[in-house]
Amino acid sequence: MALNTMQEQMCSESRWDFSDLSALYINCTLKRSPEPSHTQGLADLSIAIMEKNGVTTETIRAVDYDIAPGVYADMTEHGWPTDDWPAIAEKVMAADILVLLSPIWLGEKSSICTKVIERLYGNSHMLNDEGQYAYYGRVGGCIITGNEDGAKHCAMNILYSLQHLGYVIPPQADSAWLGEAGPGPSYLDPGSGGPENDFTNRNTTFLTWNLLHLARMIKDAGGIPAHGNQRASWDAGCRFDFANPDYR
Repeated sequence: MALNTMQEQMCSESRWDFSDLSALYINCTLKRSPEPSHTQGLADLSIAIMEKNGVTTETIRAVDYDIAPGVYADMTEHGWPTDDWPAIAEKVMAADILVLLSPIWLGEKSSICTKVIERLYGNSHMLNDEGQYAYYGRVGGCIITGNEDGAKHCAMNILYSLQHLGYVIPPQADSAWLGEAGPGPSYLDPGSGGPENDFTNRNTTFLTWNLLHLARMIKDAGGIPAHGNQRASWDAGCRFDFANPDYR
């Protein structure tokens, strides 16, 4: 995806070094590779900005993998013969930034996106070295495309889910493109106007830079401060600002 003049200028004038950051984009399209994904087409703009700033990026098309349904870290331990999620989860944990991509179907995020969030939830009980939930210290966002209403509804659901699991959500952490309601061209189709849409391009640019800035801030700070949010300490009896329940 080629950046426009303004986007190129933003990248060239940046005084921040993002080259030690990594971003994982999980595309939750219903289309298997190599079929073109309109959602990927929009995400490619965000990815181009990331890579222009030295960020290591990777995109996974979830539907290409055998991801078992469920809310456990490895569903082969719960009766499923195969499960590709554990290998994907390692990539999730290695990334500073996670961006979920989804089309809209019947006003909702795709069924694949729901499955990915369920599997993310299955790893959310894990703890980091500070005793916090394992996703702490990472930032998340989302990108949506469709030919029907529901972009904000999908973003609301996805971003709530990510923050509930422990991700930090920056301001304006979503972008979307909606075509004309009903049958008509999708984002990458000739004449759609999608790649030229100034509102979508602005929001995708802002989304990407906000992800970068917040990831930089958190990494430089050494993560989210470990006080008042440590599951390990709570389980051990520490009640932080609450009175000690065993005090007499």
